[in-house]
Amino acid sequence: MQAQTEEHGVLSRLFKLREKNTTVRTEVIAGFTTFIALAYIMFVNPNILADAGIPKEAAIASTIWIAALSTMVMGVFANYPVAMAPGMGLNAFFAYYVCGVLGLHWTVALGAVFFSGIFFLILTISHIRQAIIGAVPTNLRRAIGVGIGLFIAFVGLKGTGLIISDPATFITLGHVTQPTTALALFGLVFTAGLMARGVQGAILLGIIVTTILSMAFGISAAPHGVADIISTSLPHMGETFAKLDIAGAWDYGIFSIIFTFTVVELFDNMGTLIGLTSKAKMVKSNGEIENLDRALTTDACGTIISSVFGTSTVTSYIESAAGIAAGGKTGLTAVTVAILFIVSLLFAPLIGLVPGFATAPSLVLVGALMMSEVGKIEFQDFTDGLPAFLTIIMMPLTSSIANGFAFGFISYSIVKTLGGKAREVSLIMWLVSIAFIINLFLRS
Repeated sequence: MQAQTEEHGVLSRLFKLREKNTTVRTEVIAGFTTFIALAYIMFVNPNILADAGIPKEAAIASTIWIAALSTMVMGVFANYPVAMAPGMGLNAFFAYYVCGVLGLHWTVALGAVFFSGIFFLILTISHIRQAIIGAVPTNLRRAIGVGIGLFIAFVGLKGTGLIISDPATFITLGHVTQPTTALALFGLVFTAGLMARGVQGAILLGIIVTTILSMAFGISAAPHGVADIISTSLPHMGETFAKLDIAGAWDYGIFSIIFTFTVVELFDNMGTLIGLTSKAKMVKSNGEIENLDRALTTDACGTIISSVFGTSTVTSYIESAAGIAAGGKTGLTAVTVAILFIVSLLFAPLIGLVPGFATAPSLVLVGALMMSEVGKIEFQDFTDGLPAFLTIIMMPLTSSIANGFAFGFISYSIVKTLGGKAREVSLIMWLVSIAFIINLFLRS
């Protein structure tokens, strides 16, 4: 009993539990809640990375290890009740544009992630990030999130088989009677129903139920023994660890790729942290957010390490709001999540059995959630509405987040100027727009 009291005393001092008016029990429960809401990433991210050519077992290991490590540091170093993992949107950009459309090898793409992490760390340490964030108009920031949501949903719909290619119309409705498509459609409806009822971990439950049905109908392989469920040895990153091609990334001249990785990470992470810290009452009366520099530094370093481990960029996850709503206020919540990620390594063989069509519905649903910002975009002013529209529509139609950025930034600078509102375009916006114009010409 005394040892337990002393242990709680150490945790209380380390995470400032008394100052935050919380307890070890509350923080641990909050950590379990966040993990359940976030665990789907262990199934989804490896499937996306596998589409980029990364060996799936190594992708599972790298996903779990980077999520555990970065979340642990976020908890201990920044004392944030925030979990981290490879970001949705950024993983799609990595797999389907950088490796898919551009045809770069995944090792080169990891090199680009490394450079974006270095760049983001410099921006964080130098405080330039505030200037960049302040230079991009609110409308475009919101449009970026919406466009990425549509892009992710488009990828998910292709993964379910609900949409397929067509020579006349480019895309059309798929064959819903196909077993995999029918199961994916069931997973989509089932998960949506759980989400509508506010069930925690709805996406994870949807993936599990769809996978079990797939195995029951003989559509995908089922486990044949304990070894197919629990690891006798932990999965390793041998095929991806330190395999990033830094020289290849540098030689490719990938300004737009590095820029896209960095900017998406910058705005996505900042927006997520602002929302989560507000919910956790970590914003001071003067608007300053507690330990923000430490949180952003953790994020930047996590991105650098993710490239070494062999996965796409890590970021803070909005699913942490589930744990915060359960009472999580300190880094002990994040540490609990990190420990649960490590424990989940034991079940890596089971994760590897999950088919792609079972995780595809989660992409559609995440995309739908990201659409919430569209109602806040000001379309009434054409000089604001058109750039926002181009940002949104060009991402899914060109299968490129970078192209959405380019057309959004360029059109904003030009249309604002032609509309007699040149003063609303900052120097940074002009510099970025010119860089995008040059890049578009070089690629054509």
